[in-house]
Amino acid sequence: MTLGCGSRKGGFLSHSRKVYLQSAQPFFRDVLLAYNDALTDTAVKLHTSQLSMTESLNKEDVMESLSAIQITERGNRRVGNQCLLKLMSSAEFHQSLTVADVDCCYHISCLTSDRVWVSDGRNNLILTDTTGVSLYRVEDLCSSDRYTGNGLHTVNSESELIYIGRNYNINKLSKDMKTTTTFLERTDSTWRPQCVYWSLSTGDLLVGSYRKEPRTGKVTRYNQSGQITQTIQNDNTELGLYSVPNYITENNNGDVVVSDFYLGSGAVVVTERGGRHRFSYTGHPSGSVLRPRGICTDALSHILVCDGKTETVQMLNKDGQFLSHLLTESQEMGRLRSLNYDVNTHRLWVGSYTNKVCVYRYIDRQDAPTDEETHSADGDILFISKPAI
Repeated sequence: MTLGCGSRKGGFLSHSRKVYLQSAQPFFRDVLLAYNDALTDTAVKLHTSQLSMTESLNKEDVMESLSAIQITERGNRRVGNQCLLKLMSSAEFHQSLTVADVDCCYHISCLTSDRVWVSDGRNNLILTDTTGVSLYRVEDLCSSDRYTGNGLHTVNSESELIYIGRNYNINKLSKDMKTTTTFLERTDSTWRPQCVYWSLSTGDLLVGSYRKEPRTGKVTRYNQSGQITQTIQNDNTELGLYSVPNYITENNNGDVVVSDFYLGSGAVVVTERGGRHRFSYTGHPSGSVLRPRGICTDALSHILVCDGKTETVQMLNKDGQFLSHLLTESQEMGRLRSLNYDVNTHRLWVGSYTNKVCVYRYIDRQDAPTDEETHSADGDILFISKPAI
């Protein structure tokens, strides 16, 4: 018997993945088919490329072989037993912290489950923990737009901080925070980098930039050597996709998601991995004005965006359909500004126009899914692996 995954499309697993059974007893075939039904829009890693099975194998042999198959989130390297992620009926407040040495929270990058980088509009970039105490300060962060804010920093898979420096070079701070190096040097002064995002799935760095004359924006993809591998700027009619890309992230299917805003209105602009324009979300209901700020995606492929017009966090599905107002302006939170989704704890960090950060939980993690929970309902359920205890 051999186990195989479906064909790849654009470097990602296609939705129509199958497990092929060349020779198996009926019991074993039913077990494997039931397991295959539980696979949703996630990456599958086979630690053995071929498994052979004969009539002499028993149930224990098969189940041991199945344990080699892991279902993981993109870029979230996990090993261990299976667990289930489900969308909760509403977001639950988990905790809040007041960040010292910043006057607002324009952008958040999670370093660990209890340490985050927070920046404001006054060139402050602070590493803090859940008590709000400053643990480290970056001294050369570039200026952020006081009105829109910018996603000026990100954390890579090696826990290094990537940020846009005062001279608009893109710098890298080592994990031990002892060495700062220039990762990308600015060579064209007509383009100004506004936001960065490190892709955990590809190891690429996505950089959103804009040019004043004529006003336009673009997204540039760099590999780990700092070489340009892609530029996204126009749609299929050669019209510009962006005005000013202020925040940028990536979805599980490889889509590049940009919070684009200029002169009072904007859009969430989404392109596929190859650069083709998929959609632009301009608010709910249709015809509304959207003032997008911080943006992120989650393990269920939802797109979350802070809207400065309605003072809400809006949740979209991966195809741009409005699902709900996940969060609204509240006494505990105030006006919503920035977002970061922690892929390890599945908690949402939300920054405000003050120096307050709140943490919410809106995705529930469960062990040992039941038979009724083996199918995904448009992003509401997802099987992943969990670390072995």
